[in-house]
Amino acid sequence: MTKHLHTIAIRAYMFSAVKGEKSNRQRADWTIGMNSVQVAAILGILASLLVVPTTFTVGELYSQEMAGTMHEHLTGVACDDVPPGQERPEFGCFNIATEKGLQFPQPSVYWHIRTFANRAAAEAAKSATGIVVEEDGRVWLSEFGARDLLVKGGQPIAIVGPLQLPPAKSYTAVLSYAVMRPGDRSRVHTHPGPEGWYMIVGEQCLETPAGANRAKAGGTMTVPPNVPMELSITGTVLRKSLVLVIHDSSQPRGTPSQWKPSGVCSQ
Repeated sequence: MTKHLHTIAIRAYMFSAVKGEKSNRQRADWTIGMNSVQVAAILGILASLLVVPTTFTVGELYSQEMAGTMHEHLTGVACDDVPPGQERPEFGCFNIATEKGLQFPQPSVYWHIRTFANRAAAEAAKSATGIVVEEDGRVWLSEFGARDLLVKGGQPIAIVGPLQLPPAKSYTAVLSYAVMRPGDRSRVHTHPGPEGWYMIVGEQCLETPAGANRAKAGGTMTVPPNVPMELSITGTVLRKSLVLVIHDSSQPRGTPSQWKPSGVCSQ
């Protein structure tokens, strides 16, 4: 490249010298006497006018791609309420529906998930305790009951459970929607009731004192009441999920725990 620029500079100099000779012999004499500093200046100007194509190795391109996807990992994530009218953050866990005063005659229930073409159809199909939400471009109906609970209409997606219920006078069901990235983690916490997940996309790992439990897209996961846990997002893609906690109505949905995870989900 330097050799090429030097050739251009010489040609430019010769053109300038000839023109100067025709117009002013004195100017040509001055041009011929250019020193190295003046030549370097011409080279610099010419270089600034050239568009030099840049090539990258595969490794360099990969490094740039990875740099573009790097992010600060979310830690200590808890499912939060988002007040009406407030913009929801891009990543996190968000409570999207709550059903209070539930009564269950059996010691465990199943979470039935279906999708519908539109909200009106889902509302028409739901029971008095059903929950209809719109997330991830779909309309979801959640119903709770026995495994063989009859739910009409829509497209069956998953049956999550059994969800073991603690003794309580009444229960509250909180449905959440979570969008988290690989490397993000929840806070270490417990719930006064069972928790269940339906994985829309991505992967996750739940560590409890019993070990690690993993789930992928299309899968489900459950954990009993009052078990300390930490949820980690694994894999290489964004993880989206529906999350359900059914808890004793007289207690908060979740509380921090002092239990120390071993980090088995990152192994």
